[in-house]
Amino acid sequence: MAGQMRIVVTGAAGFLGSHLSDRLLAEGHEVVAVDNLITGHVRNIAHLMGNRAFRFLHHDVTEYIYLDGPVDAVLHFASPASPIDYLQIPIQTLKVGALGTHKALGLSRAKKARFLLASTSEVYGDPLVHPQPESYWGNVNPVGPSGCYDEAKRFAEAMTVAYRNFHGVETRIVRIFNTYGPRMRANDGRIVPSFISQALAGEPLTVFGDGSQTRSFCFVSDLVDGIYRLLLSDQADPCNIGNPSEMTVMQFAETIRRLTGTASTIVHKPLPVDDPRQRRPDITLAKAKLGWEPKVGLEEGLRATIDYFRALRG
Repeated sequence: MAGQMRIVVTGAAGFLGSHLSDRLLAEGHEVVAVDNLITGHVRNIAHLMGNRAFRFLHHDVTEYIYLDGPVDAVLHFASPASPIDYLQIPIQTLKVGALGTHKALGLSRAKKARFLLASTSEVYGDPLVHPQPESYWGNVNPVGPSGCYDEAKRFAEAMTVAYRNFHGVETRIVRIFNTYGPRMRANDGRIVPSFISQALAGEPLTVFGDGSQTRSFCFVSDLVDGIYRLLLSDQADPCNIGNPSEMTVMQFAETIRRLTGTASTIVHKPLPVDDPRQRRPDITLAKAKLGWEPKVGLEEGLRATIDYFRALRG
């Protein structure tokens, strides 16, 4: 794949989709953004509306997607992606992973376009192998609180591989680990926006359990760079993209307190059901096949994210 491409991005008004659209436009490509705004927001793409290379289509991707003209790639990023969403809209979460992936793959097949699926580290569940390589099959509870998301993404991967094997569609699968940055929703229930929002409001930071569980955090520009490299690569099998630098939730809470200068205390609440004890990507494959590894340090990324949330508060 070379030169200018016409690329469809589903979920383009979301956190990741909007940053991905920025990068694709910066690389000289044309972007057709598709979103039904169920969890995305137009403010994330408002700055692109005057760009001639950008077109927004308000559409639910679980319905048939019709587009005039050629398409070179379809990047399927439409999906609720936070614990609050799974509880409030579980059926839509399952539908966009199943029906939405089917429709997006159908578009790729019709247009002879390359397809890239945004999958997730949640396909590994509460992992029994640490760190998690792509060869690990996972430890997932299909009827747990996040089962609708985990199984939707696992099904989406299976559907993608089936289209590759049966229909000959060129496919890529990225397994995305914890990512943060500007344009996250303040109330989406994930650790970065939750801690920052609580700190800026002077409220206690809510740590679930004793805070000894670990997480790793990848800044959004690093993640998008990995995805773009994967799109242009010949890596057809799933590929982890994330930051392998691991820390405990308590360490992270203290970092947020320091960087925001808040007087917020820390309160502990019971650990949610199926909350993973450890989550860290093995990025050996991404290094070898894509020449990729994260570059943005945690404090640098967090300062940019804190500034964004401060501006939102006004």
